[in-house]
Amino acid sequence: MPASELLHRTNGELFSFTRADGDWFYFAAVWRPAREGWPEAYAILTTPANGDAAPYMERQMAVLSRDRRMDWLDASVPVAELLRPPPSGTFRVKRFDSQPPQTVLAF
Repeated sequence: MPASELLHRTNGELFSFTRADGDWFYFAAVWRPAREGWPEAYAILTTPANGDAAPYMERQMAVLSRDRRMDWLDASVPVAELLRPPPSGTFRVKRFDSQPPQTVLAF
């Protein structure tokens, strides 16, 4: 799933995580198509929090940089290599004093 920001609430405070370099990123996820009697389903995977996220959460969504997204989709790289926390300094963290306005939806 592509993303430009992750919002996370901790102890009633809302934090925004964006890539420090301003680039988009992807969340590693698994998907199951609908089957007889069961709806379509997906789940975003998690990893231990990296140094940027650790003050706010124990685990974070598994983040893939844009140049690694196809490695995940075509299974050309071992999962253990892709599903690790990114290095410290990957994210810029911002605390919101109020709920941020959502002006645009992007898919």
